[in-house]
Amino acid sequence: MKTETNHRLDALVDEMSIEEKIGQLTLVMAEQTKNGPRIPAECVAAVRAGRAGTVSHLWGRRQTDEIQRVAIEETRLGIPLLFGADVLHGHRTIFPIPLAEAGAFDPELWERTARAAAEEATADGLSLTYAPMLDVTRDPRWGRMAESPGEDPWLASHFAVAKVRGFQDQDLSAPTSIAATAKHLGAYGAVTAGREYASVDISERTLLETYLPPFKAAVDAGVSSIMPAFTDLAGIPMSANVTVLRDLIRAKWGFEGIYISDYNAITELMSHGVAADVADAAALALRAGIDIDLMGAAYERGLATALERGRVAMGEIDDAVRRVLQLKWSLGLFDDPYRRQVGGNNKEALPLSAERRSLALEAARRSIVLLQNRNSVLPFPETGRIALVGPLADARCEMLGPWASAGNPREVVGILEAVRNAFPAAEIRHARGVDIDSCDVSGIEFAVAVARDADFVVLSLGEAALMSGEAASRGRPDLPGRQRELAEAVFDLRKPTAVLLSSGRPLLVPWLFDRADAVLATWFLGSEAGNAIADVLSGRWNPTGRLAVSWPVDVGQVPVFYSQRRTGRPADPASHDTSKYVDLTVEPLFPFGHGLSYTQFALSDLRAEPAQLLPDETLTVEVKVTNVGAAAGEETVLLFLHDPVASVARPILELKGVEKINLAPGLSGIVRFAVPADAFTFLGTDLSPCIEPGEFEILVGPSSAAASLLSTRVQLAAVPEQR
Repeated sequence: MKTETNHRLDALVDEMSIEEKIGQLTLVMAEQTKNGPRIPAECVAAVRAGRAGTVSHLWGRRQTDEIQRVAIEETRLGIPLLFGADVLHGHRTIFPIPLAEAGAFDPELWERTARAAAEEATADGLSLTYAPMLDVTRDPRWGRMAESPGEDPWLASHFAVAKVRGFQDQDLSAPTSIAATAKHLGAYGAVTAGREYASVDISERTLLETYLPPFKAAVDAGVSSIMPAFTDLAGIPMSANVTVLRDLIRAKWGFEGIYISDYNAITELMSHGVAADVADAAALALRAGIDIDLMGAAYERGLATALERGRVAMGEIDDAVRRVLQLKWSLGLFDDPYRRQVGGNNKEALPLSAERRSLALEAARRSIVLLQNRNSVLPFPETGRIALVGPLADARCEMLGPWASAGNPREVVGILEAVRNAFPAAEIRHARGVDIDSCDVSGIEFAVAVARDADFVVLSLGEAALMSGEAASRGRPDLPGRQRELAEAVFDLRKPTAVLLSSGRPLLVPWLFDRADAVLATWFLGSEAGNAIADVLSGRWNPTGRLAVSWPVDVGQVPVFYSQRRTGRPADPASHDTSKYVDLTVEPLFPFGHGLSYTQFALSDLRAEPAQLLPDETLTVEVKVTNVGAAAGEETVLLFLHDPVASVARPILELKGVEKINLAPGLSGIVRFAVPADAFTFLGTDLSPCIEPGEFEILVGPSSAAASLLSTRVQLAAVPEQR
């Protein structure tokens, strides 16, 4: 039975001309200027003519309200506009990039930062975000690793749920809720050689087990929109992939939201070689289920022709239009196009608030990973002479990272100012030394002189923000420019030296780890980057961040990840004919989950009950954690499963749980995991979910490193036969 809403939307669709229908499927883009976004006159004209239903990357109440007024008051049908943007890790308050924030291993934090971003974005007139980005990625050459939640599908799935909840909240029509978009479906993180926009060719098993679970989690959480990737999957571009978009996700998963193309992706079907012209491209995309054409103008230029040719049916166009209208209805735009009066909320643009800055500081602190700390050189003492050297030490703009939405570099706390504030009794001197990506080494001599006179040195090195993100693949993801020369010259002084690595990916600099006393992965931490880093350097914050990706030694290992399958000839240094390199270790420099603290923890007394588990029961796993160091701290405990014998070879480890515990020095506590029966499910020989009885290994520890894990075994019983 159709609801009143269905009838109203059906009636609206019936009243629309073909031009107005195509307009609802068309997106136009604002221009980004030094004074902020503005909408070009031709886009205003398109809205007035009913030829555009969504405006992208326009924010600011005055501008969005004005163009919405045009849509409501100056078009024949008065259909409201959607306003979308890449609110990926904050809008005005910028939080850590997703790869960094994923390292907090904290879904509650992920949801809170998405909620704060939604509040700011909706106050600025936005109703749709192209986030969360859910591409599992294992290749640091790929620049968009910065936007991803890392290498693990279980972690990425929890990230997906938290972000969808945070953006959309409990009521999508509420004025502070923003429609979320899960992107980029599917397996974009597996592009050939880590090269942006390149082809993807993986097995169906890998697609289903590794790359699609975060999107399934997002769909189950009620995500409003999905954005397919630019790329092809085994020769079928995702923008035309009927098997995945319609047969799997719509039909089997029950996804009822909209599909938005990536930028120009429909038109690029011609470049892929699967469409002869723009009408052909439009037909392929529409028949696969793409509802909104993001800046390709393929629907505007080609859909009517495709209809005339019989390549698409009017009913297919109507279905897409109806889905777009349904989203606008769900957002409350038909009742309140300006999203102000719902709940009596008359919103204005939100400035950075103390509350959101506090959240940004918390997120940034929790995202920093202490990779090494030889001789406990960190934290630094409160007094003495500290040299802060390097191109990222006073670079507020770079702290924002890629896709920083409306973030203002002037509102970012830089590292230099924060260190000066955190060490008021110390003498702080600064030298840039070199630029991030320059051949000029004339500043190294002065930087070395500054470091020579110091008791402690902080080297602030890394990438520029735009060296990560879209179209920022790097064949050699190391320190760009002449930063190595600067670092080596400082290391030669043999001063206690801590390195801050600002980047959107693991940087492959094994020589640096050989020479530095301490190294912190500081990523791109957002508005409160400097304060978070200074708090860690001073010991005001005891590091808790963990790696959401394995950190390779060398690009020759890529892809390297913890959940690989076993081989018949596993790596053995003592045996020639085994799976290894003759010139390089097979192990990463730092494993998935790695992250040090200013204290130490010991795990013991691992127990799993019941030892004989029925398929409908929940396994309870307990482990004792003791703080054996001298400082209070937080330990993150990871739980992995391993199925030693199955009908399909299973990964060495599979993450199935994360828990945290805070302990004072000398104290112990019990960490408990509840592992549901479906955690033992895998895709069988026919790629259907199955649970096979047998012995399973339960492994618990602070990272995926084998030496750090405790293990026990449980027996999964067969399903009792029905009589």
